Amino acid sequence: MTKQQFDTIKRPRLMVLNILEKFTLEQINAIPAGFNNNIAWNLGHMLAAQLGICYKRAGLEVDESFYQTYKPESKPEGPITQQQLDEIKERLISSLDQLEKDHQAGIFANYPTWSTRYGVVISNIDDAISFLPFHEGLHIGYIMAIRKLV
Repeated sequence: MTKQQFDTIKRPRLMVLNILEKFTLEQINAIPAGFNNNIAWNLGHMLAAQLGICYKRAGLEVDESFYQTYKPESKPEGPITQQQLDEIKERLISSLDQLEKDHQAGIFANYPTWSTRYGVVISNIDDAISFLPFHEGLHIGYIMAIRKLV
């Protein structure tokens, strides 16, 4: 993996965080009609997906409480606090820096082959990291749609 590949994940995250700076916590927690989640959940889910796709699949430990809150098929259990939002925002960037360090350290050596719900076969950590921009693009799209309704 190259620095460019990690930047391909980081730059859209930074763009979304910049756009959301002018939104209130109430707006970020709002679930518009026709949606089953909110901006906060989508941000948390992007992190949980990174944890699941990269770390859990490799048999590595993650923050299980956070993962369970935002894993696939979950939905908001209630509004998040400003402190929780600030933590998610910080982790959206710091977790990528950690992923890059962990990748360089070779901790994903036992990564198994699996298929995503979209039919993409992931055979190793490089495939997993390469899949993240696709997945995050979906959720950034939801965030962009929700922001116009809150």
